[in-house]
Amino acid sequence: MNHFELQDGELYCEGVPLSRIAREVGTPVYVYSSATLERHFTVMRDALRGAGLSSEKWGEPLIAFAVKANSNVAVLKTLARLGAGADVVSEGEIRRALAAGVPPERIVFSGVGKTAGEIAFALETGVAELNVESEPELKLIDEVAQRLGKRAKIAIRINPDVEAGGHAKISTGKAENKFGVSFAEAERLYANASNAVGLSPVGVACHIGSQITDLAPMEAAFTKMRGMVERLRGQGLHVERLDLGGGLGVPYFNQPDPPGPADYAAMIGRVMAGLDIQFAFEPGRVIAANAGVLVAAVQHVNARPEGRRFLVLDAAMNDLLRPAMYDAYHDIRPVRPRDGAEVVYDVVGPVCETGDTFTRDRALAPMAAGDLLAFMSAGAYGAAMSSEYNSRLLVPEVLVRGDQYAVVRPRETYQDMLARERPAPWL
Repeated sequence: MNHFELQDGELYCEGVPLSRIAREVGTPVYVYSSATLERHFTVMRDALRGAGLSSEKWGEPLIAFAVKANSNVAVLKTLARLGAGADVVSEGEIRRALAAGVPPERIVFSGVGKTAGEIAFALETGVAELNVESEPELKLIDEVAQRLGKRAKIAIRINPDVEAGGHAKISTGKAENKFGVSFAEAERLYANASNAVGLSPVGVACHIGSQITDLAPMEAAFTKMRGMVERLRGQGLHVERLDLGGGLGVPYFNQPDPPGPADYAAMIGRVMAGLDIQFAFEPGRVIAANAGVLVAAVQHVNARPEGRRFLVLDAAMNDLLRPAMYDAYHDIRPVRPRDGAEVVYDVVGPVCETGDTFTRDRALAPMAAGDLLAFMSAGAYGAAMSSEYNSRLLVPEVLVRGDQYAVVRPRETYQDMLARERPAPWL
């Protein structure tokens, strides 16, 4: 469920008309619904609780929101107030999580290329764990921890060689992907880490992809992960945490509904029945995607003699990269739908790339210059992946609660953009 609905012939976010935000903030603009973010998190939390994944010894599962999906501090703060942790992949994301009030002990540091500086910052901060993705990284963490006089809590990320994900570029669990280590490597590295001066292994982790709409690959991976925990414990090694990553798909508007959090949690409860361990999860898209839209304005309609109609917007691929990068589908809704027969458009932006095409041959209500439209399901990997390509200003972000809204990232000015650069001394 999301809170973007037509009221009196106009698309609203909760109690605020999108046309008001467009008029007062300008377009393009990202708009997020607090109620949707909160609902999606609590549905996930309650489903995991109901599946018996909590225990007296370990407490409730850690739900660490994947900051890469939406890194706006106001969004993170909205979730942190409900008890969300943070799954991060850089020092910058750690700092964002801390700024949003996420306790360090609820931050999981993932990523295949952590630098020594980032590792040191994470250890000084006191994050819950560093997910180790390779043997060289394990050695680097040990060296940094010893230099700081600390023992780094680590989890070995395992690549279970299970293919899943909505696109090849967001599948992370096959052997040819860059993430994690094999099961055989994991056993050896875990044993080595248990004897290392600067390391304290606390668990194992996996994450097999994003936008997964079939639970079978997850069940296969999770079954393997349970077996790994049992083997490690059988060798007398301490394993207290099992991080099962994220990746559950969301109901995009042109696709059948994927399994929901209740189905996902029930599957995990069945696979993990009787396993006494603290569970951790890293959902991102499933919480944020349908909690946000990108509002854009029509610049003009370019009707070609051969019949194609280009709907040219003020938003571009640098504002919403997913269609160009992943061939991703986004439902497009007029903010104030006009009456009349639908018209087939190619929806494009102003960037000088043929790839700056959101969709081709899309049937929409009739549109004209100045009309507003909303790209749905844009709350995840939208603003977070945006850039200033073509020297276009970054899109502002707005958070709505009830009948109020706040600009939580203002639109920069061209002076702001230019002030970040300086000429070389010889120029």
